[in-house]
Amino acid sequence: VQLQASGGGLVQAGGSLRLSCAASTRPNHMAWFRQAPGKEREFVAYIALSALSGGATGFSESVKGRFTISRDSAKNTVYLQMNSLKPEDTAVYYCAARATRTVLTVLRYPTTYEYWGQGTLVTVSS
Repeated sequence: VQLQASGGGLVQAGGSLRLSCAASTRPNHMAWFRQAPGKEREFVAYIALSALSGGATGFSESVKGRFTISRDSAKNTVYLQMNSLKPEDTAVYYCAARATRTVLTVLRYPTTYEYWGQGTLVTVSS
């Protein structure tokens, strides 16, 4: 699976951005992670794409209520809509995909994913 992430940029605090991640084939699960300078990569959101999973989603506590994740199945594309952005959201955002189905409880861990996009930088100014 090849992943192409896009949509990053510079935005003022309180603003919005939408990230896109296009997959070359349809995986079972996709997620967004982010990595700020000097910090470890952290989970942001996941979406389960298989019919059995029913499009289940999950979010980190730090973005819950501000970010949403959605999919366009026809385009094998997942979107991360980021609203009410804060300076602490500044990071390189990576999309990730897993080809095989797994339990939802492990979708927050980067080691769950076999495929990674190249990352897109989001900068939120105060």
